Formats: sequence, C-alpha cells, structure tokens
Amino acid sequence: MKAIERVEDVRGRAREIATSVVAEDSAKEDREGAWPERSLRALTDAGLTALHVPRELGGHGLGLEALVVACEEIGRESPSAAICFGMHCVATAVIAAKATDHQRERYLEPIAAGEHLTTLALSEPGTGSHFWIPETQIEPDGDEHILRGTKSFITNGGHADSYVLSVAGVEAGGGEGTFSCVVVDAGSEGMEWQEEWVGFGMRGNSSRAVELRDVRLPRENLLGEPGDQLWYTFEVVTPFFLSAMAGTYLGVAVEAVEVARDHVGGRRHSHTGELIGSDPVVGLRLGEMWLEMERTRQLIYKGARAGDVQEGDALLAILGAKAAAADSSVLLANEAMTLSGGRGYAEQGKLTRLLRDARASHVMAPTTDQLKQWIGRALLGLPLV
Repeated sequence: MKAIERVEDVRGRAREIATSVVAEDSAKEDREGAWPERSLRALTDAGLTALHVPRELGGHGLGLEALVVACEEIGRESPSAAICFGMHCVATAVIAAKATDHQRERYLEPIAAGEHLTTLALSEPGTGSHFWIPETQIEPDGDEHILRGTKSFITNGGHADSYVLSVAGVEAGGGEGTFSCVVVDAGSEGMEWQEEWVGFGMRGNSSRAVELRDVRLPRENLLGEPGDQLWYTFEVVTPFFLSAMAGTYLGVAVEAVEVARDHVGGRRHSHTGELIGSDPVVGLRLGEMWLEMERTRQLIYKGARAGDVQEGDALLAILGAKAAAADSSVLLANEAMTLSGGRGYAEQGKLTRLLRDARASHVMAPTTDQLKQWIGRALLGLPLV
C-alpha cells in the first residue's frame, strides 16, 4: 500500500468513503443499533486504519492532525462510525509507542495490511470517568499473566481483533499498585461479553462490557514496562483519544451548519416567494452558528498541529479541543433543528441522529467538566490529577 504523504489526502479519502458508504448505512445502523461493519471495511481498504502504524512497517506514520481530519469527515455522516474508527487509531498508537519486535509482527504489520482491527478497553464500572485508575487485576504466573476484572463501554466491543487494556497488580520489579497496559487477543478463553449496546445515541458503536475471568496472557503482550500505564494514558491515549473525539464532534458541528444552511438557503415561502434565509433573524442565527463552528475548528486544529510538533502550549489546546467540540456539537445540532423547523425534528432525520449522538460527547470520559477543570489546573501549574 502506498503511504499517504499529506493530511489533505487523508481528507479526500475519508470524505469519499463518508459520502458513499458511511452516509448510505448510517440511518439503518442507528435504527437497528448495528455496528458499522461495511464502513470500517471501506476505511480499511482505503488504508486509513494504518494512519498511525510506522512507515517502516507499511503504515503512514501520521499524527494527530490526520486523525482529526479523518474523524471529522466520517463524523459528519456517522459519529458512531467515526468513534469506531478513532478508537482503533488510538489503540494502534498505543501499541506502536513502545512496540517490541513481537508486537510489531503480531499487531502493527497486520494493521498496516488491513487485516487487523484493534480498540481501547480502559473504562471500568467502578472507577467510571476516572479511566486512568484501573481495578482489573494482572497476576504473573510463570511465562503468562492472568487477568481478572471487568471493562465497560468498549467501542468496537465484540468486533475488534485485539483490545488494549489498562490493568493493576503485582509485577516483578513493580510492587503493589503497579498500573500497566496489555493487549489481549479477541477470543481469548475467559473473555465473556455482556449484553449488546443499546444507547440513546451512538447506537452503532457496540459500546459493550466484557468480563475477564482468569484470562491467560503471554508475557510478550505487556506493552512497555511494568508500571507504564500512566505514561501511556497521558502521553499517548490522552492526545490521540481527545483528538479523535474532537474531530468526530467537529464533524457533527460542521454538518449541522451545512444542514441548516441548505434548509434556509434552499426553501422559499410560498406566499411571498422570499428565501427563508432572507429573514434577518434567520440570517443572524445562521451567522452565529458558523462563528461557533469556526472558533471550535480553529482550536481543534491548533491543538492537533501543536501536538504533532510538540509545541509547549499543545496540552491546553488538546484538552480544550474535546470540551469545545462537545459544547459546539450539542449547541449547533440543536440550533440547526430549530432553524429547520418540523423537517429537522423528524424522528429518523439526520439532525435527530446528530443531536442524540452529540449528547454523548459530554459523558464520554474525560467528561467536559473534567477537561475544563484540567485546563484550569494546567494554567495554575498544578498536576492534572
């Protein structure tokens, strides 16, 4: 597969798939709660699932900006599909960060070849939005580890080929309370998937829970060193995860503005012949929507570009990106529905789906409140947690 050299090439490929395959399937997936299998296959076939695999392994070696671009374009048509794609990309970045030769051959090369889908499994029912504190236990046992615990809200749950987990336990040289990361293959004995995901929104992302009942794991599936979990969480997961979500919800905001513009710019009152958008109040509200969207876009892309070159102020912008995208996506989907009137309020309409999906942004950890608190702490020179 030829490497993607430019971010704009990512946009072109993602937009092409989004407007054909993703758009075609999104309503049915939302209605039936179906995982976006055809969309993920199309994205894989286009080479986009190899965004963060190093080039020497057959991937594209791209960073945060490319992830934002892809998730934005996919998210315009289906936020569920964008999140499924994004969580694969985040998990890929985690595996790649300190990959051993075994992990390169076992995971990264198949991802580059379009033969492997991975995802994150960090959240747990007990610690909730404090996703950096795992309670799932890891225990050494000869040449293996044994895993016990429950992971919740796993995007791509039951569909991925591997899962990147955070764990806690005793490890040689680590001592009690060591937090680590591991990668677990799908179908490992002792993995018991719970009920299917049925949500108010994001209905296609298969956000399921799994119980780990004495799952045996080869030692070579430990990522990095024992105790590296907090490094992975804040140096890799946080920037990639927040960028993926920010891009997805930016896509919602962009599409909401486009739907509203198309409506008020394409319909006329039958009794006067005047364009709906010519009304001063309607024009003002559409202008306000565009300003909100563009402010959010600039912050998100500033954070991604700053993160890619490791500028000093990247952290604030990356933290702010997901918070701003959450606020904007809910606001703009709601405003677009108002401007679109009864047509926008249709039960199976696009705006209905976008508004329900946008609402999930505030509860996906780190929550909007957490992010704003972290920004304040960072401004004061305090540790985030």
